Amino acid sequence: MSEVSVVIPVRDDARLLERCLDALARQTVAPLEVVVVDNGSRDDSAAVARARGARVVEEPRVGIPAAAATGYDAAVGAVIARLDADSLPPPDWVERVQDALARRPDVVAVTGVGVFRDSPPVLRQVQAVLYLGSYYALGHLAAGHHVLWGSSMAVRRQAWERVAAVVHRDDPELHDDMDLALVLGPAARIALVPGLAVGVSARSLRGAAQWRRRMRRAFRTLEVNWRDAPPWDRWAARLTRPALSPSPRQETT
Repeated sequence: MSEVSVVIPVRDDARLLERCLDALARQTVAPLEVVVVDNGSRDDSAAVARARGARVVEEPRVGIPAAAATGYDAAVGAVIARLDADSLPPPDWVERVQDALARRPDVVAVTGVGVFRDSPPVLRQVQAVLYLGSYYALGHLAAGHHVLWGSSMAVRRQAWERVAAVVHRDDPELHDDMDLALVLGPAARIALVPGLAVGVSARSLRGAAQWRRRMRRAFRTLEVNWRDAPPWDRWAARLTRPALSPSPRQETT
């Protein structure tokens, strides 16, 4: 048994959640718990979660920021890992999360990569490189450090507890994973770990409306966080200040 709590926000995604939970049941290292946050689902997502042994937490405020934060609050493990309902982790995903943080005591969070499993085979790797490569590269420039990707990531409980009251959980029109990374700040080290690879759905890449919504939320996330710390201040802090220890007694800036 690990010290990894796995949090999965869900809204009306029962069939994909079913696959995700079945994959978690086959892990080489079992998670300490699986917390499914039911974000006002109208389908049987909550029933699917309970049937597979997950602990279901209700979050009636619709929006991934609220749902994810509620799940992190409820998690009891020393490590809070995050998947989305459409994530399909390999059998050693929890083990890799645990090992990645054990090997890097200087980091407060780790983030992974994905393959769009329902795209044509010839496009899967290309889409992943273009989409996630752009996300991580531009996010790094904007934040002064690596950002997080909610489909495969993990954060130390101590780091979450430092910022739980600061993340913008009540704003549904932003990206919660990027927001968490920005709130953690440039002094809190985040590591990109390619070994934390999962399969994901390509539905978020389909259609102009999806792209517009994702871009709008990205700019909204940056706007909200840059009010407190613009990118030049973040880079100055990153380049001139020591890394923040995961110790709960220290605070981010």
